[in-house]
Amino acid sequence: MVVTRTDLNGIKLVGQGKVRDIYQVGEHLLIVATDRLSAFDVVLPDGIPDKGRVLNLLSVFWFERFKNLVPNHLISADVAEFPSELAPYQDVLRDRAMLVRRAEPLPVECVIRGYLAGTGWKDYQATGSVCGIKLPSGLRQAEKLPEPIFTPSTKAKSGHDENISEAEMIRLVGEELTWKIRRICLEIYIQASEYARQKGIIIADTKFEFGLDDGRLVLIDEVLTPDSSRFWAENEYQVGISPPSFDKQFVRDYLETIGWNKQPPAPHLPAEIIAGTSARYREALRLLTGKELR
Repeated sequence: MVVTRTDLNGIKLVGQGKVRDIYQVGEHLLIVATDRLSAFDVVLPDGIPDKGRVLNLLSVFWFERFKNLVPNHLISADVAEFPSELAPYQDVLRDRAMLVRRAEPLPVECVIRGYLAGTGWKDYQATGSVCGIKLPSGLRQAEKLPEPIFTPSTKAKSGHDENISEAEMIRLVGEELTWKIRRICLEIYIQASEYARQKGIIIADTKFEFGLDDGRLVLIDEVLTPDSSRFWAENEYQVGISPPSFDKQFVRDYLETIGWNKQPPAPHLPAEIIAGTSARYREALRLLTGKELR
């Protein structure tokens, strides 16, 4: 079953992103990861089978793994434990939804980069720095950085996020919170990278989001998924090129070949591109958690 939109009759829809539908359930929120996929900031007409389930199950896995390092907003991802008003929708919600506590999101995204890739590589080629952080000369594309770097950005409601300095983050959320978040993000990235490397995956970079729950800092949204991170297969990794990733890059690469102007409406995807993208997402879940989707 491919789920590109949800309609939970009687449950209030309070938000809808490129991938997630958010409902209000009593004092809590229900976050549903659909199979929608966006490329170049445009939502495509075709869903990717199992994509939403992979995103949700991976986030739940990491929330549990790092709950002693930082609290998170997850209450339950087990549909049997959801409030009774959600019982009629168990089939569509199973594996792709989580009930969470409300938190006030902080106005920043917290990016950790461990390898030179994507916009970081372009920035380095032009300036020798990434987001204003000076790096050694002579580094190559996809090369591991001497140490992971923290490069926050503002959260854009549409279009691309904008990189900001740590000083600007301090202005937005305060000095104490900035340093606490920086420490937590680096620690999660280091621990997760070591774990993933043992499973055959390199986490090149990733982003985290945080919120305040009655003044308490909590990790929210999604964590270390193929949509919020750049995952590379270790056996395909090679310095000097952009390694294949476990995400929608497969789709982006296809779209670059067909002359699409990257404006709505987006074109339909061939069946083999849909299947190949779905397989990459499922493989990331299998390698990291040992779970095979039913």
